[in-house]
Order: sequence, then C-alpha cells, then structure tokens
Amino acid sequence: MLEHAETIAERRGLRPDALDATLLASTQPVVLRGLVADWPMARAGAASAREAVDYLRRFARAEPVVATVAAPESQGRFFYAEGQQGFNFRSERVPLPVVLDTLLRYLDEAAPPAIYVGSTTIDTWLPGFRAENDLDLGPNTPLASIWIGNRTRIAAHQDVPDNIACVVAGRRRVTLFPPEQLANLYIGPLDRTPAGQAVSLVDFAQPDLQAHPRFAEAARHAQVAVLEPGDAVLIPSLWWHHMEGLEPFNVLVNYWWRRTPAYMDSPMNALMLALLSIRDLPAHEREHWREVFRHYVFDADAQTVAHIAEGARGALAPMDEARARELRARLLQRLNR
Repeated sequence: MLEHAETIAERRGLRPDALDATLLASTQPVVLRGLVADWPMARAGAASAREAVDYLRRFARAEPVVATVAAPESQGRFFYAEGQQGFNFRSERVPLPVVLDTLLRYLDEAAPPAIYVGSTTIDTWLPGFRAENDLDLGPNTPLASIWIGNRTRIAAHQDVPDNIACVVAGRRRVTLFPPEQLANLYIGPLDRTPAGQAVSLVDFAQPDLQAHPRFAEAARHAQVAVLEPGDAVLIPSLWWHHMEGLEPFNVLVNYWWRRTPAYMDSPMNALMLALLSIRDLPAHEREHWREVFRHYVFDADAQTVAHIAEGARGALAPMDEARARELRARLLQRLNR
C-alpha cells in the first residue's frame, strides 16, 4: 500500500554549517541528500558497522543508557502488547559500550532480538562527539540526540519541535504524513505510550484495512524516502513520522528545536486540560467554547483586545516570560484544588 507513496522532496549540495533560515522554517518535509556525508561519524558508518562502533567508542561514557529490547517475534516493532495494557518490550539500563558490543554480536543473526537506544542526549552520553559532528542551526538552540539500534520499526508519531534527523550508519526508511491525517492514522492512547508520544496503531508492514479502513486514505498522502549514511531529513513540527531501521546496525543523530520562546508551554498540556474540562460538556456548551477558543486563540489579532485598555489586558496581552510565569502559577493554583 505504501510502496506507491510519493517521494519526499529533495535538496542536494547543502553544508551542515550553512543551513539557511528559509529551509529551517519550512512547513514541508525535505530530504537533504549528503548533508552530513563529511562528518567523521557518517564516513565511519558508510564504511562498516564495526568502524562506526569503533568511532562511537571514542566518546561513549561507561554510565548506563536506557536500552529497549523486544523479542525476535516482534520483528523489530516496538509496540503494545495484546489489549494495549502493556508493551511488547522491556527497558534495561546498560552501559553504551555494552549495547554496541551486543549489536555487533548479532550482526549476522537472521532473527536477533530488537535492540534500540532512543533519544539519548549526545552532550551527556557522548561528550566531544559534536565537536566533530554537528549542524549549525543559526539562532536556534537545538536538543541533539542519538538513536542506535538494529532493524527496528518505530510507529508513526508526531513531535512538537521541528526536527532534522541525520542518518550516520545503516539505512532508514522514513514515512511521513501531514498533520491533518490524524483521524486516518488511528492514534492510540495519549497517556500510555511506548516512548512518550501517542502512536499510530496501524502496522505499516501489514496494514489491516478491516480494523483500520481509513488508513487507505492516509496512505494516499504518505511521503517516503530511504536515507543512506550522510543523508538527513527535515521533519516539520507535528508531521507524523514512521522510522524503520533497514540494516543490522543503524545510527541516527537528530536535532529538535522550537520556533517559540522557552517560556511557552507545550500545546499538549492544553489538549490534556481540554479533555479534562471541555470534551464531556453538553454539545451546545462545547460549541460555545469552540467560539471562545476561535476568538481568543485561533483567530486572535490586534482587534481582539483593542477595546481593552493596554495596561488592563493581563493574560490577553502579548505573552512574555514574566506573564507566562504568572499565568502558570495561577493555573497551578487552580488545578491543585
């Protein structure tokens, strides 16, 4: 079904120290072929898994990282167990060098356990790595993370920050969907998730259209690319992305950043609070609140508060750090009743 998906748009010839602001502000995904091909890590990864591991060992701290492990029967898919009450994997704290040794030991196994070290902060666990392998994102302050594993499948999910994901060893298939495909992706629980973000319940390897008939429509909007060592993909905020490691050893480095000030809260908190306070109201009241949100949030402009004296606008005034702190304190006081 996804084999006929559209190819993600591509750009070539960009340098990791010269990414322009227009690209970083893109609202459409872009594959950046060869963006980090000159990184020492990408060169090692292109040579062999063992050279990639040797390179990583130069920086790896001995302290444990969180490694996620699933049985061979999972076929690399980290997911829910039957009934969605638990998961088909376990998490262990293991020194990163031990994880690397284990992945090398399974390189030639036909059906190894799925092993994944996800979202591990580079500056903490691989100090010095970014001095030789880094992107210049201009004024943005990114969180740089590394993802290491074998043939794994990470269910489609979305992240609030913008993201550049760089393949530096192995190959990855990236499948993307625009944010408006939410209803067609059959998203699972919001508060009990495999790794912090709600995920699609559709098995992309074997979509069950009887259980998930609307996925056929989502598939019509899918965009796909296979990334080699040195390639990267820009994934804009809230685009759904399914990540699949295609080799016995895969490493990805990613950068998350927000285009908003650090004092702004996560919209997910607003969603959870809306579930608590609005979703179960009578239908006519929900419609009233839809208009309130349209007026004060989604269609807000200068005219929204023009009739209120500037010094009296309070929470309706442009948000800044002090006002955000005051509003957060007020919300906490109201929630802790």
